[in-house]
Amino acid sequence: MNPIQSSDSHTFINRRHFLKSSAAVAGTAMLGSLDLSRSVHAAESNVIRLGLIGCGGRGSGAASDALTGDPNTKLCAVADVFPDKIESALKGLSKKYGDRVQVDASRQFSGLDGYRGVIENCDVVMIACASRFHAPYGLAAVKAKKHVFVEKPAAVDVAGIYTILEADELSKKNGTGFLAGVTYRYHLGRREAIKRIHGGEIGDILAIQCDYLRTPYRLIERDPAWSEMEYQFRNWYHFTWLSGDDVPQSLIHNLDSAFWALHDELPEAAYGMGGRSTHFQASMGTSFDHHHVTYEYADGRSIYGSCRTAAGCFGSNKDIFHGTKGRCKFSAFQPPVITDLKGNVVWKADALPPGNTPYIQEHKEFLESIRAGKPFQRGKILADSTMGTVLGQMAIYNGQRIAWKDAMNSKFAFPPQGEISMKTEPPVKPGADGIYPVAIPGTTKLY
Repeated sequence: MNPIQSSDSHTFINRRHFLKSSAAVAGTAMLGSLDLSRSVHAAESNVIRLGLIGCGGRGSGAASDALTGDPNTKLCAVADVFPDKIESALKGLSKKYGDRVQVDASRQFSGLDGYRGVIENCDVVMIACASRFHAPYGLAAVKAKKHVFVEKPAAVDVAGIYTILEADELSKKNGTGFLAGVTYRYHLGRREAIKRIHGGEIGDILAIQCDYLRTPYRLIERDPAWSEMEYQFRNWYHFTWLSGDDVPQSLIHNLDSAFWALHDELPEAAYGMGGRSTHFQASMGTSFDHHHVTYEYADGRSIYGSCRTAAGCFGSNKDIFHGTKGRCKFSAFQPPVITDLKGNVVWKADALPPGNTPYIQEHKEFLESIRAGKPFQRGKILADSTMGTVLGQMAIYNGQRIAWKDAMNSKFAFPPQGEISMKTEPPVKPGADGIYPVAIPGTTKLY
């Protein structure tokens, strides 16, 4: 394994490269529609160079999905805060994709500014790091006129939502693609179900139930050799200033499906409840282990969303759309089902094709859209779904009903502000017992 280049001494390869596709290309993907004369190898003029920011499980998964979805892609640059994450990701991806992983030491960037090196050295930037950085990194990639995939959630606070909205507008102006990591929209069975819902098969939707109940995600215990900041970054999922907590992290999938079914109409306000009831150890950071949010629409419709991260408890990942004529049920990647009001099945989607997943499908379609000269620009979808979860998390922490417009006007932002480095003072520290303080509904004020 080559040594990984430190972010403090980047040696960028000074070659800016833009995908130039003919807008006249008809149909879907055509490998010959790209002019990539300065690609990884000059002879491979239609190769799309992928870059990855965030080498954890989801980042490595996104790279794998893109490489699987389009066989004429190569992974050419990667970044992560920690060199060991880079090494692990490249080892696994190289084993699976061989020479399609072409990331030499000069294009491996560690540290919090490593994202700049990835943006410089690829055509499509995939962002799947700590969620706090999704929005600024996404905007930086669009400013560099690169196509960009941003994993959910787009942000952890309202300030981040404005950043992702800025990236969305800019992508439309400069013609770069923006893929939102809300993967259920790429489930072929769900697409057919949504088409049927929009066609009136279950009547008017009155209410939507959303569940995402599971065990805790990857609790990282502290290594005594780590600084406080390093520990929080390695266990970032459980620190709210880095992850936004579990409503943005998990319930976003369900809420996005609900918005989709409602023609992307947004709720008027939200209120909720949550806290700690099961897990109290230090590795839970500042996150809650259970949440509930009620989203209210002006016409009386409601979305009821619940998420829980607790061991030994009932698990569920489903969305049920209650209509005046029937119901539709989504359950993770299982085929959706429509029933009448008595529960009789009137339609069931086909199972997904073997070897296909919505994760692969989204990258396949995105890369096809780039090659066809009509790149997806879906930042607004991701911004709205993320804002719904940020609103819900704010309502839970504050213990108040909060209107969407009031939350947006607050421009709430988690500290610390400005450029963050590993030497930045962490915004939260453990108490004498090693446990981190959590929000107290009714007392905590986020804005």
